[in-house]
Amino acid sequence: NAQVAVQHRVREKSVELALYQLSDVQGQIDSYVSDVVRSYVPVMTLDEAFEKKDDISDAVQKKLTTEMEAYGLEIRKALVTEVNPDASVVASMNEINKQKRLRDAALMAAEAEKIKAVKAAEAAADAAQLQGEGIARQRRAIIDGLRDSITHGTGETLSTSQISELLLITQYFETLRDVAANNKSSTVFLNHSAGSVADVASQIRNGVLQAGPAQHSM
Repeated sequence: NAQVAVQHRVREKSVELALYQLSDVQGQIDSYVSDVVRSYVPVMTLDEAFEKKDDISDAVQKKLTTEMEAYGLEIRKALVTEVNPDASVVASMNEINKQKRLRDAALMAAEAEKIKAVKAAEAAADAAQLQGEGIARQRRAIIDGLRDSITHGTGETLSTSQISELLLITQYFETLRDVAANNKSSTVFLNHSAGSVADVASQIRNGVLQAGPAQHSM
């Protein structure tokens, strides 16, 4: 249902027409208005009916101006003041709007979770990179300290293999320290002697040297 307000007046030179041609002016205007509304509104959605009230008003005014001129009436303005859909239609529209808002909220929540996951992954990657850089600097400092403490005052220099062996031995003792510091560690039996440490360093060094040619041959 649509409520339409129509402003009209009798033309000064057409008073007789307005008085004698129609017995029910208001009823005739209502008929024309209903005809226009029935031809426009059924082909519109509810949203379009609310959005295009001005189009309906213009159509009503044009129709009334043409038809009522023969009866000595001038249509000043026609306005659609209110659109009253059926209660079942209103309930359906409210449910549609509710579901749409729920869907939008779910999409926004999912997008927020996605952003959080991406940012967390980026933060973890940055943290791992910084940790690796920190460990690398720590290793360089350890190597420099070992080399300086061993060669200080002797004028000798250490070879690359000797420096690598020192680093491996240092890492070996750090691993023992970490295992001992962890309360949840299981019991570990190691052949802990000077000879075994040298064997560990030799085995790691040989493994690295053997892996290098294998990668080049692939």
